Amino acid sequence: MTTPSFTCDDCTAACCRLEVLCLTDTGVPSRFTTRDRWGGIVMARLNDGWCAALDRDTLRCRIYLQRPLVCREFEMGGVDCLVEREINR
Repeated sequence: MTTPSFTCDDCTAACCRLEVLCLTDTGVPSRFTTRDRWGGIVMARLNDGWCAALDRDTLRCRIYLQRPLVCREFEMGGVDCLVEREINR
């Protein structure tokens, strides 16, 4: 695996605007979740679309150790990451 030429430090947290379904129990505090219209548990988002667990000052996850599986599998520099960065430029 090649190390990307960028890190999350130079990003605008584009991935933190995605819909995140909580597929497994990773210990996400319930204050950061909600139910979608189909009854699934998802990460809550603020009115502007950003994840409720995102620290707006640092653009870092406030629940990193308990983040959902989807977030754990979202690889920095991976295809999905690059697509979101491009869309949100």
